[in-house]
Amino acid sequence: MKLLMGFEAAARLGSFSRAAHELHVTQSAISHQVQQLEEQLMQPLFRRAGRGVELTVAGEVLLRSVQRSLSVLRSGVERIGTYLDPGLVSLVCPAPLLRGWLQPRLPALHALLPALSLVLSVDESARFVDEIDVDIAISSRPLLQPGLQELQLLQDEWLLVADAGIAMKLGRVPQDQHHLHADVLCLEESLTAEATAPLFLGPLAHFRKRAIYDDVRLVLDAVLAAQGIACLPSLLVEGSVASGQLQVLPGYPRLPGSTWWLSGAAGPARSDMVSQVFQWLRAQGTAG
Repeated sequence: MKLLMGFEAAARLGSFSRAAHELHVTQSAISHQVQQLEEQLMQPLFRRAGRGVELTVAGEVLLRSVQRSLSVLRSGVERIGTYLDPGLVSLVCPAPLLRGWLQPRLPALHALLPALSLVLSVDESARFVDEIDVDIAISSRPLLQPGLQELQLLQDEWLLVADAGIAMKLGRVPQDQHHLHADVLCLEESLTAEATAPLFLGPLAHFRKRAIYDDVRLVLDAVLAAQGIACLPSLLVEGSVASGQLQVLPGYPRLPGSTWWLSGAAGPARSDMVSQVFQWLRAQGTAG
């Protein structure tokens, strides 16, 4: 690596002396490095050009490869530097909960902790809290990892919701006629899940299924676009209901949903910032 860096500097600057000045070594050191590299490659890399040097064909080929490689290495080092930020906290949270419950609360968290730099991931396969990748995890079941404190954070439930316009229209007719005035938007797994299947076999049995999605966030988008009614987790639609974009349809059952768990290190956290975020999340769950 030392030989390649000396070569790259000399090639870019067209001078062994300028390369030596940039790398804080002597000119003879650069000359020796280039000589060693040429011996290993069995190819001349430079030719003299006035008071400087210029690349041979072999040198030009090598320079392109070396500069690409150094660029990748520098980028990697810069990315590592990001993770040395003392305010950094990495949090894994399922996407629906992050979008509906946590995201609207983040401005308050940043106002409380201005130095906080959150790394937010929805990768639920990262189910191991450690001091490298994950500081805090929110999940639908305990991680059961040694050395963690795991607390019940939130209790979700399934609600039948519609945008304000459809909700107003349905409010003018009896519930047994709702299926004549709106379609239902479905999450595929809800059609067969133990908790929600009875809803589709009972009160929603006569509704036309306008669309069936495999991602609950897409169901939410469709409901917000006034395409129909849907059974969605309360924590996903919390912000939309609070803002008046969506309304909970009265007269339909509210069904039990996921229990969300908060996990973090049982002992001293990696940093005080991690501890503060963990306690803030815990308080939000209690308040919610």
